Amino acid sequence: MADLEARAWPGACAGHDPALAPRAMVLVDEAGAVSASLALLYKEIPLAGRTYRAAGLSGVVTLPELRGRGLGARLVAAARAELAADPAVDLALFSCDRELAPFYEAAGFEILPGTVLLGGTPAEPLATDEPGFDKAVLAAFFLHDEGRTDEVRAAFTGVRVPLYPGLIDRLW
Repeated sequence: MADLEARAWPGACAGHDPALAPRAMVLVDEAGAVSASLALLYKEIPLAGRTYRAAGLSGVVTLPELRGRGLGARLVAAARAELAADPAVDLALFSCDRELAPFYEAAGFEILPGTVLLGGTPAEPLATDEPGFDKAVLAAFFLHDEGRTDEVRAAFTGVRVPLYPGLIDRLW
């Protein structure tokens, strides 16, 4: 997984903050080689007088020579299904480059219009709407009570969300 990430993002820092309880998901070929990978990160987010149990996708990558074959799509869909089945997760929430949003929408995530994630830390924030940093914020809501799902969607739409995952995973 580290080799795959190093090929995709040369010079990037490998690994995730242990405080975010990272879990790796990988897609392996018949020979056992990693073809695609991602990390699931977990954090409680206080917002609108409540605390939500959120998970995020991070480091989604497919071997360059295997892109366009649907491997990343399979892995992202599997991650969404994994999170949906986890009773400890209220929602998935993450940002991506705006041009990648349709890829995640195809896996069942939705764009949250006007939502901004505040990453980093309160002292050293990184916002998804900073100049030159064109990100889309996506989510999936896993609450089984439809009325509650609508309530949570409304709470996370068009607001600045204090994600603050720290300085290692400044945004997920």
